[in-house]
This record gives sequence, structure tokens and C-alpha cells, in this order.
Amino acid sequence: MATKTSTPSSQSPKLSRLRPQYIPNHIPDSSYVRILDTTLRDGEQSPGATMTAKEKLDIARQLVKLGVDIIQPGFPSASNSDFMAVKMIAQEVGNAVGDDGYVPVIAGFCRCVEKDISTAWEAVKYAKRPRLCTSIATSPIHMEHKLRKSKDQVIQIARDMVKFARSLGCNDIQFGVEDATRYESFICLTLFGSRFYSLYFKINIFSISFL
Repeated sequence: MATKTSTPSSQSPKLSRLRPQYIPNHIPDSSYVRILDTTLRDGEQSPGATMTAKEKLDIARQLVKLGVDIIQPGFPSASNSDFMAVKMIAQEVGNAVGDDGYVPVIAGFCRCVEKDISTAWEAVKYAKRPRLCTSIATSPIHMEHKLRKSKDQVIQIARDMVKFARSLGCNDIQFGVEDATRYESFICLTLFGSRFYSLYFKINIFSISFL
């Protein structure tokens, strides 16, 4: 008795799901996890991992092929080379349409300093979906010894710099709370409170102090 053998069908459904539309400061699908890759920025800080602008561009192209949603290609204020790398990636990769129609977000890193923020914006603004990722230290030890600022001063700086970033025309801002595992609840509640959050931005809680 003859038996049928199954053959691969060209009509078989794709295993990967379609990405929801990207809207800054909104979550259209809470079940979808967006991937932010910081290999080109934070990863480059590893000993011996320094990359040229061309190497960063080549890796950014591959990240898009892997389906990465958000790419953080560098720290534009760190050097002219990093500025050019971020700008190149914003111009090319930040306008590349994937097979599913998605264009990656290009996120420039900057400290809570006007010069850093404006420089980062000059680098990423060429992307279709530019983002600014700014951060400030909030743990007591960092505020005292690194920033030499009081709690109130740190909170005011954070508010002012998010407003400044928006004034440049950026509507996609990611605010990072540096040394997050050691900050005080007072800072946390104030920064994440309704008055500050009304500025519409994303919160990034991170700590690399113990790595």
C-alpha cells in the first residue's frame, strides 16, 4: 500500500511574528518585547573591543538582519570618530526598510549635559526614527562624589535636560537612572512621579557598578 510523504510547502506559515507598529512613548502590543542592542556603545568599552566607524556600520547592518528593534551605535560626544559612526549609521541603517517593513530606531547616548544632548541629536536626527538616550547618576555615593550635587539638584537637572532634548525636536527620549540598584526611594519616586513622567519619555533602570 502506497503511503504519502510530506514535502516542504512553499506556502508554509512564517514562524516569526510581525512586529507591531512603532510609536514613540506608546506600547501598541504589550506582549511584544522590543530588543535594544548596545554592542556598539556599551560593548565597545570592553578591553580590546574598540571599533572603527566602518566596523560599527558593518555590525549595524547585521543587527538589522537579525531583527533588532533599537540600535544604540555610540556616544557621539566621546570623539569625532564616534560622532561620525553614529551619523553614518543613522543615515544608512536608520532609513533601511526591512523585509517586514520595519525601520530600526537609532539611539544616541548622551549625558545630562546640553552639549552632549545637542551633539547626539546632530548625529541621530538623520534616522527615520531617532532617539536620545540620556542618563544621570542617582545613588547617594555617585551624587556626592561623582556629580557633587544634592538630590534636588539632580532631579532638576534631569527635568531640565529632558525638556531640552524635546526642544531640539526629539520626540523619542529614553532617560536612564545610572547606578539604579543603589539609588534612594526618594529619587525614584520623584523622577518617576506623574509630574516628571508627563514629559513623555521612556525609563531605563540600569546598574553596571558591580559587573
